[in-house]
Amino acid sequence: MDMAAAAYPIHIDAQLDSGLSRWLWLVKWVLAIPHYFVLAFLWLAFLLLSVAAFFAILFTGRYPRGIFDFNVGVLRWSWRVAYYAYGALGTDRYPPFTLAEVADYPAHLSVDYPEHLSRGLVLVKWWLLAIPHYLVVAFFVGGGVYVGFETSGSDPGPVLWASGLIGVLVLVAAVVLLVTGRYPQPIYDFVLGMNRWALRVAAYAGLMTDEYPPFRLDLGGPEPGSRLTVPPAPPVSPSAPHGPGVPAPPPPSGAGAPASPSPGTTGWGAGRVTALVLGILALMMSLGLGAAAGAVLYADQTMRDADGYFASDPQPLSTGTYALVSDDLELHVGVDWLPEDFLGDARVTASAGADMPVFVGVAAASDVDGYLDGVAHAVVTGLPASDALGAPSYRTEPGSGPATEPAAAGFWVAQSSGTGSQAIEWPVREGTWSVVVMNADGSRLVDADVTAGVTVPALTWTVTTLLVLTVAGLVIAAVLLAVALHRPRETTS
Repeated sequence: MDMAAAAYPIHIDAQLDSGLSRWLWLVKWVLAIPHYFVLAFLWLAFLLLSVAAFFAILFTGRYPRGIFDFNVGVLRWSWRVAYYAYGALGTDRYPPFTLAEVADYPAHLSVDYPEHLSRGLVLVKWWLLAIPHYLVVAFFVGGGVYVGFETSGSDPGPVLWASGLIGVLVLVAAVVLLVTGRYPQPIYDFVLGMNRWALRVAAYAGLMTDEYPPFRLDLGGPEPGSRLTVPPAPPVSPSAPHGPGVPAPPPPSGAGAPASPSPGTTGWGAGRVTALVLGILALMMSLGLGAAAGAVLYADQTMRDADGYFASDPQPLSTGTYALVSDDLELHVGVDWLPEDFLGDARVTASAGADMPVFVGVAAASDVDGYLDGVAHAVVTGLPASDALGAPSYRTEPGSGPATEPAAAGFWVAQSSGTGSQAIEWPVREGTWSVVVMNADGSRLVDADVTAGVTVPALTWTVTTLLVLTVAGLVIAAVLLAVALHRPRETTS
């Protein structure tokens, strides 16, 4: 085979460490948590920057070099963590916190930078063309279904569980390592081949190359035509300590190192990575605030009636008792610096039959409870969003008729009675309130269409505040992203 022809522009190599600890793999999930935390932010940045790269390729045919180096670094970091943890368990050396290549670490990844990429392929390769590979990778990494048979217990029968083939084989290798102290070489070769396949697909889907990933498993050892030269693993005593905090033994004199990229040439240090992650978070928060400002502005301009109220549709309410009562309305702003009129005004409109005068009033819940004590009434506990979604729900309290007509009570904050449509308006303040609808003469069988509305005077300054925060966030995000994505000028010694 022509090895040069077989080379693929994504290079993944690794070296199985000798003298692996029999037990350390049991706790690597804990030891790797700091890496998982950092990688969560790095992959968020990877996805968003890949979107930016998509448009850059679509319009220019080039993958921005700064973004390319960062995204390759994320893949490299992920591969090292997977190799240390449950993607391979191929080393006990704790992964370094860096995007750059590390010559003496046993897992390596590099991607040849493409000088030109197809503008047409960028539209389809990451989803349509990659579908066959996604199916294969799903089986390798996750999504495979395995069948067992349980013969004991109260419910024997077939048992199904899902896992990736890599996870299953790594678990087998871990058990063998625990028992024998040796990692089975055939399993390692197969696991490395599947990881190579998955990482090639990840780089292809990340738009880093136009060359279609090969349908082949390059098992174990160096890749065909690889530019990476993995230094041979130094002999390790079985009793030697392993894990984080243990310095790695130096590579043998004259051992090879990855040809490209060399350590530190990515230019992605801790400062640039931090600026990038913070810039992306600031951008996402700004876009969210901008969307919120747009939604509030849209509501303010389109959903208010002629009087400036945000009003509900008329809701038919009825009861065979003497009164309809809202559930207690508890209003608490809880912020001392907000103005008194922050909550605006409320309005309730009730309409009964043409020949039946209706009463509507609002008062403190304690006063309403006192007035209706011993009076049969219905408490409205739920209102459907529309007639198609059901009818209102009530809680009926037993009793007799009221001692006086409702308009004669002197505790109402706002009240109105008469034939036709009756409306009350009042400034909303903190407290616990109840709205009551009755027949004006206090008789039973109340039937009315009720509409509620509220003004929100705070919308204007809310929109202004959100827009100011959006602009400020975009400026901060632009500065941070400019700092992160600006390629430092290379100097020659």
